[in-house]
Parts: sequence; C-alpha cells; structure tokens
Amino acid sequence: MKILLIDDERRLSDSIKEFLESQEYTVDQAFDFNDALMKASVYDYNCILLDLMLPGGNGLDILR
Repeated sequence: MKILLIDDERRLSDSIKEFLESQEYTVDQAFDFNDALMKASVYDYNCILLDLMLPGGNGLDILR
C-alpha cells in the first residue's frame, strides 16, 4: 500500500513514516500545501493522511 503523509510538523511526520514503513507500507511525505497538491495530483496513492492546517493553504482544498 502506498501512502501520502501530509503534515508540516517534520518530527511527527518522520515518526509516523518510520512506524508505517516498519509495517511494510510505502510512504511519501509532503510538508506544505503546494508539494502536497502536486504529489496528490501526479501520483496514485491508496491512502492520504492529511493535516488540515498547512503552510500555504488548507488541507481540505487538497481533499477536494
């Protein structure tokens, strides 16, 4: 399963990524609105873990 993890808190995001990878998931990260929007529109993910408050925009706009 390929997961996109979107969160501007890098330590928290890295911790979640490390755990998910230990469970054999593939995890990509995005730390701001523009990077998250680009990755969500270009790549095919099975799941997106999304922070709503992001630098540069609202996570709900990515969800749409």
